[in-house]
Amino acid sequence: MFTGIVQALGKISRVDKREGGARLAIHAVRLGMDDVGIGDSIAVNGVCLTVVTKTTSGFEVDVSAETLRCTSGLDAAGEVNLEKSLRLSDRLGGHIVSGHVDGMGEVVEFRPVGESHLLRIRAPKELERYIARKGSVTVQGVSLTVNDVNGPEFDINLIPHTIAVTTLKHLKPGSKVNLEVDMLARYVERILGATQ
Repeated sequence: MFTGIVQALGKISRVDKREGGARLAIHAVRLGMDDVGIGDSIAVNGVCLTVVTKTTSGFEVDVSAETLRCTSGLDAAGEVNLEKSLRLSDRLGGHIVSGHVDGMGEVVEFRPVGESHLLRIRAPKELERYIARKGSVTVQGVSLTVNDVNGPEFDINLIPHTIAVTTLKHLKPGSKVNLEVDMLARYVERILGATQ
């Protein structure tokens, strides 16, 4: 489990294609790896991945072909958002995030509005019903509040701090982003479906 509060920016420094997927080498000096062990989970752009090797500068993970197909930003070198898994004693600064990407959205608009930025994303049709005004959504592993919803499109206001400490600053219209909807919305739907 995660909170959607990015702890550090890292960089995929190497992608080794393998049968059935790839192994990623991730440079993560700013994350602090002292308390990370083999088998621990780290969210990389919102995708929960298992550490298979620790290095002096970061870690390596194996990614399946299915994960590569269903997510964005794991198939090439580049900057990534990183978050270690949640401990029971940690603060829950964002919202409860599983690290299981529900689908890929597409950036429709990204522009400055005063000191902040407006981010408009089009969600896949099957996720549309889970996104609510003033609800939570995870974009590239970042816990965000939805400001407005219009059909499959939703708006987010990004404050300068979020722009500074995440990869969201690199987005532009047409960019694909990993989306995870609020898991509470999924459970509410399941409960309501079971009572009908």
